[in-house]
Amino acid sequence: MSSANLDLVRSVFAAWERGDFSSVEWAHPDIELVFADGPDPSNWTGLAGMSDGFGDFLSAWEDFHVQAEEYREIDEDRVLVLVQFSGRAKTSGVALGNMETTNAVLFHIHDGEVRRVLLYWDRERALVDLGLVQQGDGP
Repeated sequence: MSSANLDLVRSVFAAWERGDFSSVEWAHPDIELVFADGPDPSNWTGLAGMSDGFGDFLSAWEDFHVQAEEYREIDEDRVLVLVQFSGRAKTSGVALGNMETTNAVLFHIHDGEVRRVLLYWDRERALVDLGLVQQGDGP
């Protein structure tokens, strides 16, 4: 396993946990951002696309926070982060209340750059997709 990949993902999350989503030094120019499930499954390509996708996502929340709970090296090119998202959704300016979810983010890394970020709203789906658990087994 490459501890360099784990260190890279930890550094990305350190910024995200501080609320700083502006850095892209870690991303390959043709990065793919994928929301695998959730309220609006979508994908974007390239740095500008990733910025647009994350920007749209973040603009839908008040007090959005992300907290890494566990890092798992899946193989030499992939790191899975089990995360907790929290915040208040806003639609038409109306707060929808506090929301806490257990999520997962899968990073695909090659030559020291993140090539793909796959965000899962449903942590179990990520674990099933990766073959780490059977459907219904949970984390």
